[in-house]
Amino acid sequence: MTQIFGTQVGRTDGAGFAIDRRGLLAAGGAAGLLGGLMPFAAAKAARAGGTLAMTINPEPNAMVSAFNTASPVAVISAKMTEGLLHYDFDLNAHPALATGWEMAEDGLSIRFDLRPGVKWHDGVDFTSADVAYSILQILRKHHPRGKSVFAKVTDVETPDALTAILRLSEPAPALMYALSGWESPIVPKHIYDGTDVLTNPANNAPVGTGPFKFVAWERGSHIILEANRDYWGSAAPVLDRLVVRIITDPSARVAAFEAGELHLGGDGPIPVSEVKRFTESPKFQVETRGTELNNSLDVVELNLRNEILAKPEVRQALMHALNRDLMMQVVYYGLAEQLTGPIPQSLPHLYTADVPAYPYDPDRARALLDAAGHAAGSDGMRFGLRLIAPAIGDTYDRAAQFMRQQFKAVGIDLELVSADVPTFIRSVYGEYDFDLSMFPASVTADPTIGSQRFYWSKAIAQGTPFVNASGYSSPEMDMLLEAAAVEPDPARRRQFFIEFQQRAMADLPILPLARPIYVTVASADVENFVVGPEGVRASYGSLAFA
Repeated sequence: MTQIFGTQVGRTDGAGFAIDRRGLLAAGGAAGLLGGLMPFAAAKAARAGGTLAMTINPEPNAMVSAFNTASPVAVISAKMTEGLLHYDFDLNAHPALATGWEMAEDGLSIRFDLRPGVKWHDGVDFTSADVAYSILQILRKHHPRGKSVFAKVTDVETPDALTAILRLSEPAPALMYALSGWESPIVPKHIYDGTDVLTNPANNAPVGTGPFKFVAWERGSHIILEANRDYWGSAAPVLDRLVVRIITDPSARVAAFEAGELHLGGDGPIPVSEVKRFTESPKFQVETRGTELNNSLDVVELNLRNEILAKPEVRQALMHALNRDLMMQVVYYGLAEQLTGPIPQSLPHLYTADVPAYPYDPDRARALLDAAGHAAGSDGMRFGLRLIAPAIGDTYDRAAQFMRQQFKAVGIDLELVSADVPTFIRSVYGEYDFDLSMFPASVTADPTIGSQRFYWSKAIAQGTPFVNASGYSSPEMDMLLEAAAVEPDPARRRQFFIEFQQRAMADLPILPLARPIYVTVASADVENFVVGPEGVRASYGSLAFA
């Protein structure tokens, strides 16, 4: 076997780590911290103790991200559950629940050495049986992204309590990017085995190995987590308690920050119109890093079961009807990257701009609609569509209004529906009751993990959230995605993803809009709130007051 990673590292001094890296994780653009580890760039000195109030929006509908990849779920889950690895600014892997690992020369097995002395929050020992159970019975079956990420895992062998060996049917280069705590949390076998895992009470009151323990969830109000004083290693959580407040109104969040009632919030907790003012205020810190491992994109998915949207000319017309240059300014206030396709520029090793393009051209949009057989009526309108978006902030409201105006100019009447997250998930993924769906789609650190599920026909699974809901099915696209998922050669894999981007923009089951630059806001006296690419999805063992 070839040693890829695996220098065993302790947690005695809180410093960074020097891990052998030989090319498997050759991506760029982020910073990493998980499992309560101190940041790689040197954490600031902090005082111990205290209760910190942070906010997430919308309220999560569960607390374990093994079953639900919605951002608020990932944020809360990662404080209590952990993964095998965590990642640094260059997306190099570092130890978390695994202290070392090695991959076979043929790429068909990965051996993980597990951290000794780790206990679940209920006092039971963490072992390799938990890893095997989590991957085979939870992540591979129930995680929206895990179904593709772990698709090549045929077995997890456990020769002893601190060794787990993943056996693969084919190489899976993306898998090593997907082992962080918020993405692929390890859950306790003794809590889940023999139960209906989807309704297990631990989904809403997690039992993890992380630096914080679950205390209470007052729905609509707050979530309380307390420090895990039995946390493995020497660097126990700095805070005593973390209170996560649910404040749905953006203006109320601004007021709470200004009144000192909130200390921290990520994923754009304040309106983008307020970002400049907060940035200039000495009372606050505003950070734009911390979403690189997530790479959330704002997209519009089209329901191709609708006979109107099934016509390629109509989908192309929708793109030509949108002035996306203007959209970046009036909707995102400049805090966004305009997308050219399903892979953002923040993944430069895979990105290409050489794709079919649809510049703003209302006349071209009208001509395409005419060609599709949708002539304008006496009132100038051709047909109506319904756009549904989750009620997760004012940006989506502005985006929906903007699209309504733009589409009206070419004769399309757009009805707008804003739904709470459970209703959105039920309508889009459970009932396919939508025409257009705007939502944040996470590419993560690798398109096989994040993008594939939206374009792969085998990901269509009614009732599973944040997968292919459009009904898009293309044998050519399936072939590209499946080839990229198992190709170990970086150059060949890049070519597969270039062709993926080109086909995605030719077929247009999804209209790519923007990669928002989400800010994290913290009070001036908060330390270590963005220490890696996870941002607020980090475990926050080092989060503290100055």
